[in-house]
Amino acid sequence: IDKDALDAQVKERKLQEAAEKAQHEKFAHDMKKNDKLMCLLEERQKNEIKDLNRALTEFHKNFQKPETRREFDLNDPQALKKDRPARVSDSDPRCTISGMQKFMGEDLNYDQRMKFQKEQLREWSLQQQKDWKNALADQKLADDLYDKFRIELDRKIMEEQRKEEESRRVVCTATKDFNRIQVAELVHKNELEKAQKVKDDIDEITFLLRGDLLSENPDQAIGPLGKHHVLVDRWKGMNQEQLMEIRQCQKEQALEKLRVREQERQKDAEWDRQRLQTARAQLLLERQQQRQNRVQRQDLDFVNAELSQEQKAKNIYLKEEEYSNIPTDEFYAQFNTTTR
Repeated sequence: IDKDALDAQVKERKLQEAAEKAQHEKFAHDMKKNDKLMCLLEERQKNEIKDLNRALTEFHKNFQKPETRREFDLNDPQALKKDRPARVSDSDPRCTISGMQKFMGEDLNYDQRMKFQKEQLREWSLQQQKDWKNALADQKLADDLYDKFRIELDRKIMEEQRKEEESRRVVCTATKDFNRIQVAELVHKNELEKAQKVKDDIDEITFLLRGDLLSENPDQAIGPLGKHHVLVDRWKGMNQEQLMEIRQCQKEQALEKLRVREQERQKDAEWDRQRLQTARAQLLLERQQQRQNRVQRQDLDFVNAELSQEQKAKNIYLKEEEYSNIPTDEFYAQFNTTTR
């Protein structure tokens, strides 16, 4: 396993995750900013609607007062205080037929009065049309501002998405290039190591073939102090007695190992037997508990059935008592109500 390459990949992966996390945080910040801007625009729109309603109310209050209505004189609470004498002049419009002050065909101010009323109606109509056009223009301006804001917001969102996709594409390209370079470096490194290893192996094989180790030269075990002094690291063989002693020791070790394995096997068998007995006892206990629960449920169902029968009998008895205590007319009325 190339631990350095794996560590580098882990480090690069952490850097990539940190960059993605920063990108997501930036996007979340922009979303919060856009939401705040949206809230401000909505609040502004609400305030504009409120101002428009307030202006409309002020207009009704200032230019459409109850005093300007034609039928206000019928509902004027100050009519008695404003009332004048029964007759001021011959052309007084308040003179009624019963007063014998003005007769049919004697309305000398009819043309002037009708002209004034038409002019007044025209002015009211023009003022209402002007106010209605102003309200429509304000509403259209608010709608245009809201549409422009939505278009700008969508454009910003699309721009952010495009930038995010571009950054992801750049990161993926950089990651692919980095991985490609790492793979090329790793392949080159492996080739160099393999060539060096082959060279080292060839040198080692050549040295061993030409050395005294494989040639088993017995003279190499002779020490500098004489033949009685043997160099252990260069010793090439033992006599028959030493070999027999070693074989005997190996046999004893094998027998000891078999004995230990047999003891472990017996111990595992004993543990398996105990676990089996415990599981069997647990199973028997669970079955006994299930039988007890089944008997208890049957007893409980039987008791509930008896209580239900007693309750039904008691209800029937109470109804019979109730019907027997009421008069006949009330009984038939209650019976008919119950039937319906």
